[in-house]
Amino acid sequence: MSQSAYMQHVVTYGYTVLWIFLSAVVILVNKYILDFAGFHFPIALTLSHMAFCSAVATALIKLGFVKAIDMDNTMYFNNVVPIAALFSGTLWLGNAAYLYLSVSFIQMVKAQMPVTVFLTGLLLGTERYSFRYAANLVVVAIGVGTASYGEIQFDLLGFTLQMGSIVTESFRLVLIQLLLQARGIKLNPVTTLYYIAPACFLFLCFPFTFIEAPKLFAATDLQVPYGLISLSCVAALALNMSVFLLIGRSSALTMNIAGVIKDWLLIMLSVLLYGSPVTTLQLFGYGVAFAGVTWYNIQKIQQTSPPPAAVLTQEKSDDLEKQPLVQAGGKN
Repeated sequence: MSQSAYMQHVVTYGYTVLWIFLSAVVILVNKYILDFAGFHFPIALTLSHMAFCSAVATALIKLGFVKAIDMDNTMYFNNVVPIAALFSGTLWLGNAAYLYLSVSFIQMVKAQMPVTVFLTGLLLGTERYSFRYAANLVVVAIGVGTASYGEIQFDLLGFTLQMGSIVTESFRLVLIQLLLQARGIKLNPVTTLYYIAPACFLFLCFPFTFIEAPKLFAATDLQVPYGLISLSCVAALALNMSVFLLIGRSSALTMNIAGVIKDWLLIMLSVLLYGSPVTTLQLFGYGVAFAGVTWYNIQKIQQTSPPPAAVLTQEKSDDLEKQPLVQAGGKN
């Protein structure tokens, strides 16, 4: 292997490690803020992320470091706004689930993502029914159901919130294919944040005004963890950038392997740092779901040979902000 090729591999693995690290930081810090630090306001936390990302992206574009794309108002409202609305729901519901569920269990539930993406694709016409795919996804659903049954601290509200986040994320991914990619609109992380983060912020203002604002402003003894919130904002922004870098350099297989390592790492860290109980039945159920997801992804890769970004649209998503708001490539 030449020195140049060796360095290319080193850089790719470096990006992979960076993505795994930042994913873990975002998820674990958000969990700590919302649960252990006593700041039980997931919408407010998400609003801070969107405000920070909007400000940084706007500054980069207005100062000329990144060029904006040509997008008129009609295209923006018809194509971008619906995706931003769904992403707002994904962020809100997913962050809210941290109030009720452990990080380890949430990672197990997220194995359900390929099932909902496939069903949403069937509903909106981007997928064609395949008995082989359907059988794999039944295995995934059984595995997630078993893991849920084995969860000692199962909370129906938290589970419902997390499943709601997965459903909105699935519709978002399919709409990206229908509304953006079909029209040849390609957004890098900065332009994605520039166009979508402000819309997300506005959408989130409505539930914040009626649900959290009265409690937040009425609280007299609330200790706001400004330092941790700032860390979460910076980590979320950096994570979007790292995913874009990784997509451009890695293969579908690399992304799958990295995703598996990240999921198991987060389950382990949740147990070690937060004392989350994990039962044998849960691990067995997650193992079944993991096997189904892995085989499903292998079949997809073999059938379509998609670009690296395709794996991210099928892969179970890890925090709500672990991926770019809009993927750079196609789903299939």
